[in-house]
Amino acid sequence: MRIIIYTGKGGTGKTVNSCSTAVNLADSGYRTLILSSDPAHTLSDAFMTDYIGNEPTKIIDNLFALQVDPVTEINKHFNSILTYIASVFFTKGVDETLSYEIAMLPGMTQLFSLLKVEEAMNHGDYDAVVLDMPASGEALRYLYFPKLAGSIGKKLTGFTGVFSGFAKMFQPFSGFSPSSSTLPPANVLQNELDLLGRLESLSGLITDSSVTSLRLVANPDTFSIENAKRALMSANLYGINVDLVIINKIMPKGSPDSYFAKWSVFQNSKVEEAKSNFYPLPIREAKLYDRELRGIDMLRENSKLIFENNDPSNVFYNGKVFEFIREGSGLRMKLKVPFTDKDSFEIIRYGDQISIKVRGPTGYIINVIPLPAATIGMKLAGSKLVKGELDIFFER
Repeated sequence: MRIIIYTGKGGTGKTVNSCSTAVNLADSGYRTLILSSDPAHTLSDAFMTDYIGNEPTKIIDNLFALQVDPVTEINKHFNSILTYIASVFFTKGVDETLSYEIAMLPGMTQLFSLLKVEEAMNHGDYDAVVLDMPASGEALRYLYFPKLAGSIGKKLTGFTGVFSGFAKMFQPFSGFSPSSSTLPPANVLQNELDLLGRLESLSGLITDSSVTSLRLVANPDTFSIENAKRALMSANLYGINVDLVIINKIMPKGSPDSYFAKWSVFQNSKVEEAKSNFYPLPIREAKLYDRELRGIDMLRENSKLIFENNDPSNVFYNGKVFEFIREGSGLRMKLKVPFTDKDSFEIIRYGDQISIKVRGPTGYIINVIPLPAATIGMKLAGSKLVKGELDIFFER
């Protein structure tokens, strides 16, 4: 069973590439579910079908689509916990409507989209689940949230014995301590334990590289590629395997119009830059069509262009491009590099990023790599090249 997640900067084409992959999987005989939590209901637009709702809708043979309704999911799985936490704020004099707003944990909408993935996987109705996630920066936080919330919640529940771990999370805000009058009802505790169990299961699925692949979609421009690089760094930090990068909406070469010819040259230079920036991840190129990309036939054509004769369910790469290792009070950053000559690169740090200047066969290539927050207050202490991996050291 496979989970394939697409993310990228807004407008890069995440949805059409998600749908294209789902169509290809279904054509290959995999019973496939595609999920989206986009409130704009983009799945209906991409497939050119009627309304797709919170229950699986058949699109073609082997392919079902589901537009997650977060309100329905929250009422189904979280209502008793949400009501209890909101009541805690209400008893402290907070307006009832505002109490419910405060009780909503950040990212709850996307969290329940992910729980829908866990539900589909554990029921065993599908061979593959494709998830169309929101823009990269937010998506990675949501993907990591199950592990974070599950870990904190279980520790707090275990520590307090009978007092709700979720309620404990909100104690600093609500200003009360547990007492006999504030103990949650038995059904709240049971629902919390069930939710924490599902979060733990979901976390296991997302961080299992044989099950889940995160695929980045970018356009051939600086802003989009830099956004994808940050998503790659974050994914590596969170232990989520990125196995593919799709550079989307590439203009065809050879336009007789000088305006479009300049754009084509620029875009193709960005594609070549991306191949170095994302090394050793495989890069797939998708063209800019001469019409709107929607409908089963065009999605099928797009998928064949991206995957050629490869099975979209393959794990195209397994491993970390970036790895961060604590060493005392310092940090060691390891990254794979497309060169082996120790004298062919130089490294300069600029704030929260480092610039690696590489001498290649056709000249210098500069790759700017984002740094994690853990490097704040550290200085670049040195670097060395070991068996195709560049080690960069930071120390306080």
